[in-house]
Amino acid sequence: MRKKEREIKDKSILEELLMRSRICRLGLFDGQWPYVVPVNMGYAAGRIYFHSSRKGMKMEILRDHPRVCFELDSDVEIVTGERPCDYTTYYKSVIGFGTAVLVEDEAEKIEGLRIIMRRHGGPVEGFRPEVVPVTAVVRIDIERMTGKSNPPYGEWN
Repeated sequence: MRKKEREIKDKSILEELLMRSRICRLGLFDGQWPYVVPVNMGYAAGRIYFHSSRKGMKMEILRDHPRVCFELDSDVEIVTGERPCDYTTYYKSVIGFGTAVLVEDEAEKIEGLRIIMRRHGGPVEGFRPEVVPVTAVVRIDIERMTGKSNPPYGEWN
């Protein structure tokens, strides 16, 4: 990272940012083209969960190329100034890499959906039995991640 003073290495801070973020931008590669898609997500125990239709470009790519990059940000604020070069953006972000796994086990699938719902303040019981089998739940096993903050974390919490 070029500006080392902005890097966030502390795992507990990175996890806090993951717990606060609602949208994850998922970076995929189909072997020819990059593809970035936002997903609603939840985080628990070193894993990101999101749900999807079983069909579509995202799922087609993940089946063949499960290695992913992800990005989340929070506390984004545009800071204005007198001149164009005085403008900046305050933010906290996490970028990471991992492997996406299509969850097939029904108990883990329901737990993944609960993790997502908890993140969004929704109910965690009452999933319709006819919907669960046709919903894809994807788990990203995080291999590595780092964070960045402007201004440096601690100066602007």
